[in-house]
Amino acid sequence: MLFISPTDGRLSIAEMLAAIERFIAVDEAGRYKLIIGTDSQTHHGETLFVTAVIVHRIGKGARFFFHRQSRPPVQDLRQRVYLETAASLETVQRMQRDPAFQRIIDLPIEIHVDIGTTGATRSMIQEIVGWVTSVGYTVKIKPQSYGASAVADRYTK
Repeated sequence: MLFISPTDGRLSIAEMLAAIERFIAVDEAGRYKLIIGTDSQTHHGETLFVTAVIVHRIGKGARFFFHRQSRPPVQDLRQRVYLETAASLETVQRMQRDPAFQRIIDLPIEIHVDIGTTGATRSMIQEIVGWVTSVGYTVKIKPQSYGASAVADRYTK
């Protein structure tokens, strides 16, 4: 699984974790959180899923990385939201399996999902939020889910 960093280019998970560690080392007294969010867009006979990993130095900026994955077209909104959420959770699990994750293990982790209280996804809030919290993560929905609805969304176009 390769990630793209606007700063560092293409990175493996281990290299991304090292970049996160370097970002934290600049201000070790700062407060940080790790955000993972996925968004998707169907066009040209495929659905493009983009997962963003963001390390947020609260009040003082952030760095982000993203992974793109193309799949056959997924037209059903419910299925796309489930696939987006699964992609975010899979990314966290892959990161946690890497030995380099142990150096940033204390960061709070948020999963950002591209659903909200208005629109077609409102009926899915309870089940998606329940799923993510049942596996032990904090979940954010719109408008607080900028990891999915702003960062990842930007790279689905």
